[in-house]
Amino acid sequence: MDQQSELVETAALDGDTIAAIATPPGKGGVAIVRLSGHHAWPITRTLCMRSVEPRTPTLSNFVHQSVVIDQGLVLLFQGPNSFTGEDVAELHCHGGVVISSMLLNACLALGARMARPGEFSERAFMNNKLDLAQAEGLADLIDAPTQQAAQQASASLRGAFSDAVNALGDDLLKLRIYIEAAIDFPEEEIDFLSDKNIHQNLSTVLTRLDTLINNARQGALMSKTAKIVLTGKPNVGKSSLMNQLAREPVAIVTAVPGTTRDVVKQMLNLKGVAFEFADTAGIREATDIIEKEGIQRARSELETANLVIEVIDDAADKNTEDHFEGAAPAIRVLNKIDLSERKPGEQPSEAITTIGVSAITGAGIAELENAILSILGFSNTVTSTPYSARERHVAILQATYGLLHKGIEQFHKTGAGEILAEDLRHAHETLGEITGVLGADELLGEIFSSFCIGK
Repeated sequence: MDQQSELVETAALDGDTIAAIATPPGKGGVAIVRLSGHHAWPITRTLCMRSVEPRTPTLSNFVHQSVVIDQGLVLLFQGPNSFTGEDVAELHCHGGVVISSMLLNACLALGARMARPGEFSERAFMNNKLDLAQAEGLADLIDAPTQQAAQQASASLRGAFSDAVNALGDDLLKLRIYIEAAIDFPEEEIDFLSDKNIHQNLSTVLTRLDTLINNARQGALMSKTAKIVLTGKPNVGKSSLMNQLAREPVAIVTAVPGTTRDVVKQMLNLKGVAFEFADTAGIREATDIIEKEGIQRARSELETANLVIEVIDDAADKNTEDHFEGAAPAIRVLNKIDLSERKPGEQPSEAITTIGVSAITGAGIAELENAILSILGFSNTVTSTPYSARERHVAILQATYGLLHKGIEQFHKTGAGEILAEDLRHAHETLGEITGVLGADELLGEIFSSFCIGK
């Protein structure tokens, strides 16, 4: 049996070594093939046909079946001091789909198997290199739509959110220990109802939990991209408004009604927050087949919107009683106030939030941006939120708050330490679901499957 065949057989017997291309597909200067597992190093040294030392960048040929695939850099990281906590190898080859695929296939032929999406990060979690919130922060960092979102996700990856959650968990645990000790040693004769220390600590924990919920809610909003749809009659200035919000011409603007016939989508950054805007065809009774299709697509976009901006020509249409009615919240924009001489900004005594703007001069645009952020739940300080989070985290924190609040209420009524201790235990265990201390297998699979392959 030759050396390569023996390696393949041994790798199959000794356990999982995974491999994947860690860089995006397409042309580029460098592509990276990553391996992790017990045979990451032997496979790498077989491809290099030479000795490679850990943490020492080494220039080497990559050879498989006597054919030189490429020449590049090799990096070895010894577990547990690696990203996954296992022995890791990175093979840096020239960029491009063909070379990186050939190198990956050589690794697979030598006994590695193709990694599942997110499996490298999953192994990091399983080997206690990352907790679950940090792993989610890593995914959010890769997908971050703005600089501010990237900074918050980076903070979560470094453990800022986890630290806040763990500190709260420590406080809950200390309270549990104190109360359960008093129950187990009744000779101490602690009067729970009159113990100011317990009352103060419970109140402090509840306040800190409320702050954590607010921060997590803002962090979760920053981690996703809300969809905003512009709607209205033809020629009311929807495309001009979108261009004004984008600070550049992203939609075609003409004086001809019905110019926009398809949905024009654009990612826009409003004060550090990313939104997907959709400029739609003007809604009216149409006879043209193409315009009819555009109107139908506009109506479909409205059904999936997080926020609808209904644009009205304030200089021509004085009937503002009829407005958009749908599941999504809405803002009415009275455009062309430079012609109607209406004051810019929010308009008083309107049934829904109404903003006067000029898409030509920019008057009222700042007020419109503030209204968008406010209606979608963003605070004025959302971009300074200390970390990213997810809706899953917010739901867990709210459930923890509910358990804790219920426990405190019954404690104030009855002074029953046993019930309070049980409520604290339940709240503590619920909180642990954020970092994965008590993560269900199906939850872990759902989270890591959303990662890209090679991470």
